[in-house]
Amino acid sequence: MRTGPDTYERKSDAERALTLIEAEMMAGEWTDPERGKVKLGDYAATWISERPGLRVRTGDLYTWLLAKHIAPYLGGVPVGQVSTPMIRKWRAALLSNGVSVSMAAKAYRLLRAILTTAVEEDKILPRNPCRVRGAGEEHAAERPVLTVAQVFELAERVGRRPIGNIRKLPAGGYRLRFRRAGEMRADCNHDRRFRALVLLATFASLRWGEATALSRCDVDLQAGTVRVRAAFTQRRSYSSAIILGPPKSRAGRRVVGISKSIIPALEQHMSEFVRPEPGALVFCGVRGVPLSRSNFNKMSAWPSAVRSIGAEGLHFHDLRHTGNTFAASGGAGIKDLMARMGHDSERATLIYQHEARGADKILTDTIDAHVQAEQGGRDDDDGAGVKVAPAG
Repeated sequence: MRTGPDTYERKSDAERALTLIEAEMMAGEWTDPERGKVKLGDYAATWISERPGLRVRTGDLYTWLLAKHIAPYLGGVPVGQVSTPMIRKWRAALLSNGVSVSMAAKAYRLLRAILTTAVEEDKILPRNPCRVRGAGEEHAAERPVLTVAQVFELAERVGRRPIGNIRKLPAGGYRLRFRRAGEMRADCNHDRRFRALVLLATFASLRWGEATALSRCDVDLQAGTVRVRAAFTQRRSYSSAIILGPPKSRAGRRVVGISKSIIPALEQHMSEFVRPEPGALVFCGVRGVPLSRSNFNKMSAWPSAVRSIGAEGLHFHDLRHTGNTFAASGGAGIKDLMARMGHDSERATLIYQHEARGADKILTDTIDAHVQAEQGGRDDDDGAGVKVAPAG
């Protein structure tokens, strides 16, 4: 037996209140006022910790969003008192404080998921107060699609870092000084470990974590295939630990055909930079450790390389988007494309058996034809233009 939160002057009023509560219980609409007193910040932290199936980076993102954008505004509010006007005001405050629409949408979706549990499982709220129209929507910006010529040029330029020093000017500002053969001329180191990484990520449509987790035994150059069975994930924490785990989705486990145009570059890379043992990483740091996404731009001089090909602002993931666009240009069916790209589908259990035969062989041939056609017409195309298409 429990005591209700209110007292009544007349017995008939109490009986009427009891009848209403019993009706709500029978309809599944009753909420426990005691459980509603738990603070939203505490409830949300428990909600995140009780989801062990979350991917590492997803869990880190949820924890960061809660600490950065939700708890400072709503963390002290009892869950039972959270209302739609309160959430509308919270979202407006985020946007007015300079938080991007995309980040505010991520925080809103997290809060909505948390409160959905409060409604459907814990019966703390009668309905979800996250009812702000369009608040959880993100409209991804269009991402650039490189030409074939630009991909190969980027592969040649990535990893070039200038040698010299920085000189402070009397009038303010700084200038780079380079020395070569005794003269003040430009010189650079060229780390060619990243050339094959750019080519394979593009023409095999690989994610960063998938490409950097490849071992020698995963690459079969004679068959022209690469097997994706794992992926590195870098934590969103201060330690930035790199963790080896499964690919992003079940469909991520796949075997992808390699374009013939990049096999010579891969053969050279495997010979020069990959240790002979089957488990050796194909793409790694100088000491054989996994590549870190957080300092890849600096190690590879990525900003300078993409600027030099007329694609300033290009992200590494845009290489995968470019490869996906090449593959789709042949008019293949959606399920064949999803198999190659590692996207989930209703037939996800059959994806791993696909193994670069049949439809994926056709897709690989399509990419080869695309490369040959563009390289054949390079005299008529300077390759400087960057196409733009919606990211998939």
